[in-house]
Amino acid sequence: MTGPGVGHNGGPTLERGRGWRRYAWKRARADLLPTLPLEVARRRVKRARELGLNYKAYAGIRAATGRDIVALLFSDNALRLTRDARIPIERAEVVQSVRSADRIALVHAPLTPDMVLNANQGLDRAGSAPSISHSWGETRQRVLNVLEKTPADGVLVIGETRLEREWFEAGGLAGYLTADRFFGRLSG
Repeated sequence: MTGPGVGHNGGPTLERGRGWRRYAWKRARADLLPTLPLEVARRRVKRARELGLNYKAYAGIRAATGRDIVALLFSDNALRLTRDARIPIERAEVVQSVRSADRIALVHAPLTPDMVLNANQGLDRAGSAPSISHSWGETRQRVLNVLEKTPADGVLVIGETRLEREWFEAGGLAGYLTADRFFGRLSG
């Protein structure tokens, strides 16, 4: 089975059996959910807390990707970085509270990755963010470069703009969550 060719618009497949596959997938998923062992559910609730996510967001991403979230990729906008590369204390505390996952930032000029990392605010890595002038391929490469060996489908983007949402799409990452949803319990 080969993927869609050049010019394909990404619409639904026209192959025979699509309806059956869709039914079988929905049925299998419905059959699994009521029998999810209580201990597994408890571990997932705990994991969502470690990541700073509500369970609904975590479970949705986990169900869509089939894997755990291993890193959070923040935009400089989501972090509300200041000119001196500092994260406001309320947001820095949330970032620092994330456990068992990499905390990565992509930043736009005039900020540099070194400036952000030297501010030592709980981030593990930083890179230069793609700009609006970058092609889809260049955007993908910038996103994947900052991930290093982290599996892309285990990375959740936290951002504020449509351009930042494209990082998730271009990089084949796990998902996208707005900064308002992630930092929602904060006033500013």
